[in-house]
Amino acid sequence: MTRLLSFTLLILLYSSSPADDRPNIILIMSDDMGWSDIGCYGGEIETPHLDSLAKDGVRFTQFYNTGRCCPTRASLLTGLYPHQAGIGHMMEDRGFPAYQGDLNRECVTIAEALKPAGYRTYMAGKWHVTPYRADALEKPDVSNWPMQRGFDRFYGTIHGAGSFFDPNSLTRDNRYITPENDPEYQPEGTWYYTDAISDNTVRYIRDHAEHHKDEPFFHYVAYTAAHWPMHALPEDIAKYEGKYDGGYAPTREARIEKLKTLKLLPDDWEVAPQIGDWSEVELKEWEAACMEVYAAMVDNMDQGIGRIIEVLKETGEYENTLILFLQDNGGCAEVFGRNQQVGPLERPDKPTLPAMGRDELQTEMIPVQSRDGYPLRRGTGVMPGPYPEVEIGYGENWANVSNTPFREYKHWVHEGGIATPLIAHWPKGIAREGDAFRVTDQGPLHDGTSHLIDVMATALELAGAAYPKEKDGNEILPLEGTSLVAALKGEPIKRGNPIYFEHEGNRAVRDGKWKLVAKGSKGPWELYNMENDRTEMNDLIESESAIGEKMIAQYERWAEHVGAVPFHTLRKKP
Repeated sequence: MTRLLSFTLLILLYSSSPADDRPNIILIMSDDMGWSDIGCYGGEIETPHLDSLAKDGVRFTQFYNTGRCCPTRASLLTGLYPHQAGIGHMMEDRGFPAYQGDLNRECVTIAEALKPAGYRTYMAGKWHVTPYRADALEKPDVSNWPMQRGFDRFYGTIHGAGSFFDPNSLTRDNRYITPENDPEYQPEGTWYYTDAISDNTVRYIRDHAEHHKDEPFFHYVAYTAAHWPMHALPEDIAKYEGKYDGGYAPTREARIEKLKTLKLLPDDWEVAPQIGDWSEVELKEWEAACMEVYAAMVDNMDQGIGRIIEVLKETGEYENTLILFLQDNGGCAEVFGRNQQVGPLERPDKPTLPAMGRDELQTEMIPVQSRDGYPLRRGTGVMPGPYPEVEIGYGENWANVSNTPFREYKHWVHEGGIATPLIAHWPKGIAREGDAFRVTDQGPLHDGTSHLIDVMATALELAGAAYPKEKDGNEILPLEGTSLVAALKGEPIKRGNPIYFEHEGNRAVRDGKWKLVAKGSKGPWELYNMENDRTEMNDLIESESAIGEKMIAQYERWAEHVGAVPFHTLRKKP
């Protein structure tokens, strides 16, 4: 009886505690986008809702991801380097614990860490931290799916890429579904995955307000926009018709000028060179259309973020919700679907294949047909956009524009691969002025160096949650990140250690103003002073050899610490 009374008192104390005023946390991540794509970071694409969040919140100018989708998601979710979470590369086992290709049990997700502190947890979008097997559709292994890693509800995809009109591995909670057989979401217009992610997020927030109003929530929104294939809705594409007819240079030059106006690009930085000569492009209409569709994909995502903002206001949660927006890697230069032609160049007048059944699951990342029977089409000249059967990307030249003013792309750990916007918005918790802020007409900027590993530490501090040393009998690795709560108040980030990177042998160390970086596990080291050369145009490895040698030693110690090995020595495990 005494124990029961004590337990009841604890419940009452917790339910009436000031901790009930802890903020909700919404973590929004886009896919395969460059640093200057959104408006508040220099882009011409219309992103009014993100721009508004930035103006009323704070933009971080030196926030980093890992350069690739899977490692970024592993690091973001766990507060560890991706190798420590078992995802040093992608979703295949390469015979080393750091490269097992499956989120391990020596880490916990943000959802797993916040649930014991009283948070409800939701996710919509791309998971991609456990293998997807198309040969196990009847009884999939769900042991590492979102609901088994701390989330109360999940709607999205397990795999990392796929059609925006019929994605493979579409899932609700623990069950594979199709766009046609999901009783919980049947939109009036065309089913489109970006809309589906936004709309299900809105639904979860509204349901939370109805059933769990007294509890804070954590929601992870993982868009697949603007990852290939270039799929978009006609009404969104129409907004950008003719926008890119002038080619790469005018768009890039406009971004450079806007970046300077926004105080994101100092006048004395040398901008990385342009890739691609518009005068040599044979199919200009097609090439411009690829960027029009890309812009439409980003635009649609921003519209969805607007609906998320609206439901927060509708439910009274807007003022006390921390919204974080970031990207998983830089613009993608992959040649996906842009070379050898597959299928007809033009769309047939009518479907030529049998339609798929209502309950027939889409199993392929690159579907052989649309659900209504049009055959796969890809290759140079195949127009992207509202056609579910078309599978192409926007290519290296436009990725170079997306990454303005930086070098390289997704995969690499030069700035074009790992630099991401980070927008933080929280009316009740973000200062408007502070010693570490640069105040601009478009809201404050924070120049402190930060990384994905910092998000878990930030969430824990805001939630008053304890990071576990053990879970389910497994010892949990210590956190690697630094909380950004002080930075939200305009204070410096007190980082004790450098930040490290390794992906496909591409390596880097960021320590204060210095960055050491190399291409490939056999490539030579380069050294840059990031205070006056963040575009990495003036290699100082010879003139500052002592600093270079110190940082090489730092990298080698870190690689041993996390289990990173030279990538060329790895082989896929049979």
